[in-house]
Amino acid sequence: MPGMTKTSKFEVRVLFAAVVIFASMLQAAPAAGVDLAAMQDWDIVNANDAIPSEVYAAKEFQKFFAEASGVKLPIVTAVDRPDGHVFIGPGEALRSSNVGFATDEMGDEDLRIIVRDGNIAIAGGRPRGTLYGVYTFLEDYLGVRFLTHDHTHVPPVGNRRVVKPVDRSYHPPLKMRLHSTGELRLNPVFAARLRCNTATRRENLGGVTGMVVINHSFTLQISSRKYGREHPEYYCLINGKRLAQVNDDAYDNEPCLTNPNVLKIVTQAVLEEIKQNPHRENFSVSQNDNDKYCRCRKCAAIDRREGTPMGSILTFVNAVADKVAKTHPNVKIGTLSYWYSRKPPKRLKPLPNVMIQLCSIECSVVQPIKSRKTQKNALFYRDLVAWGRICDKISIWNYNTNFRNYLLPCPNLRVIEPNIRLFVANKAVGVLMQGPGYALGGEMSDLRNYVTSRLLWDCNLSGKKLISEFLRLHYGKAGKPIGRFIKLVHDNAESRGITQNCFGDAKDYGIDKRIVQAGLKAFAQARRLADNDVVLARVEKASVCAYRAAMEEAWLWMSANKNKLTQVKMPPRMVKRTRRYTKRLFGLCEKHGVTNWSEVVKVNTVRDLMRKAYGLKEGESF
Repeated sequence: MPGMTKTSKFEVRVLFAAVVIFASMLQAAPAAGVDLAAMQDWDIVNANDAIPSEVYAAKEFQKFFAEASGVKLPIVTAVDRPDGHVFIGPGEALRSSNVGFATDEMGDEDLRIIVRDGNIAIAGGRPRGTLYGVYTFLEDYLGVRFLTHDHTHVPPVGNRRVVKPVDRSYHPPLKMRLHSTGELRLNPVFAARLRCNTATRRENLGGVTGMVVINHSFTLQISSRKYGREHPEYYCLINGKRLAQVNDDAYDNEPCLTNPNVLKIVTQAVLEEIKQNPHRENFSVSQNDNDKYCRCRKCAAIDRREGTPMGSILTFVNAVADKVAKTHPNVKIGTLSYWYSRKPPKRLKPLPNVMIQLCSIECSVVQPIKSRKTQKNALFYRDLVAWGRICDKISIWNYNTNFRNYLLPCPNLRVIEPNIRLFVANKAVGVLMQGPGYALGGEMSDLRNYVTSRLLWDCNLSGKKLISEFLRLHYGKAGKPIGRFIKLVHDNAESRGITQNCFGDAKDYGIDKRIVQAGLKAFAQARRLADNDVVLARVEKASVCAYRAAMEEAWLWMSANKNKLTQVKMPPRMVKRTRRYTKRLFGLCEKHGVTNWSEVVKVNTVRDLMRKAYGLKEGESF
């Protein structure tokens, strides 16, 4: 600059450098978090074109934030200021904000949460990403816990609750998640909150995933009632006889999988099913629930070559899948790897549009599968790893209860976490944890449901911490003795080397007199510690397992003498030992809506049989 001295030029350069440094410091200033206790003037922003699940997500956030803070934030569709917003779901207002992002490329459950500089954004793929994002935010930043369908724990925000800056994305590793219990299947709102994506088609709850559980299908696709009389060659050959005239295809026969007409019939059935269910992503082509696979010359030759009956099954499934791919390239054809078909073939591989669903029915429920402490667990692990080498679309059918006795203590809570982690690590895209189905009130059903569902959503959680959390929040002080009993049942089974699968009586899981007395004592103490009638009712429901174990000898006696109860009498000492526990058990079942004794037997059926076993007259109390 003309006339400027050397000194003044130096000062200008220094000043300019200082301005640049200051500007860069401002630009690099760390983002600020959000104080959830200081959001009284905020609003919730939903786009005008929000889909039903995003509208519902905004209402869910509004509801639980109000319970936590005492502030009911208004839901709006437009903004008139740069901050003070909770953006829920995609839209122009979100994209234009300082926490904006696009969701167009996200999967249907992918989600992203951003907390920064006076705004919160929760959005994800359609149809469930935003809704599941809201539930994730409520759990992880407000401390909300969806414990049961009628008990949600919502801690108060208090005078100050700062959430540090967050930019977090999540892609759930499992596309299909199902814990099969009445508690979830009969309570769709609760199922959505635990992110079980197979329970309801309601649009506001996000609907269901397009992936379904692979199940036995040949019984429907090629019924012997329709074809068996005229075409016995369509069905399995065993000991020189075609099983074409049977009582029930599901349990009594299988098709001959090398018969070309069988291929045509099953393929046509699958194409018709696809037409009727265009939203579905996968369809079953799978064995019935028996071991009567075809031993004809052609089927047997394939099985010998492949070293497993899965050889003829997968050859057939691949053929169906190849035909389906010509008109429906995005549809997957799934088959069970179950029982005799679990071992993968030596050479044959699934086509790219074929899914394999492994079933762990033989495994011990006491030890984690990966521990391989039992031969059956080790063999399942071997097959799981082997399938993972040749197929990237594996789903799992895992057995998560005692199907013979739904109400007995079952020492398998500790294996839920490591087993789900194992499935995810070995390319599983879907997991069914089979519980009591639509039945209500199985052993520790509320605790099991909470732990299993949360781990299906995020297998990196700690199963042990989830158990402790549920006991503390759901039962309060009464949770401690219940927790001690659960620990005793599991420690006992592990120390005794129990290796029982998912079908057993009390003795099969190490439930003896010592365990029974400990259970009765623990729940008596829990009842005394219950703070109020609500907690007392929860304790009573949980105590069903202890009373069920206490009357086990009477149940076994009745089972052995079921057909002659009018001729024989239960030993008097057994009556004296068990009758009061039996009475308490059925009283609790009635009070708390417990429906099933086992997979196929109702509680009321057993109650009537036990009345006869005790020699009670009509109307006489236990």
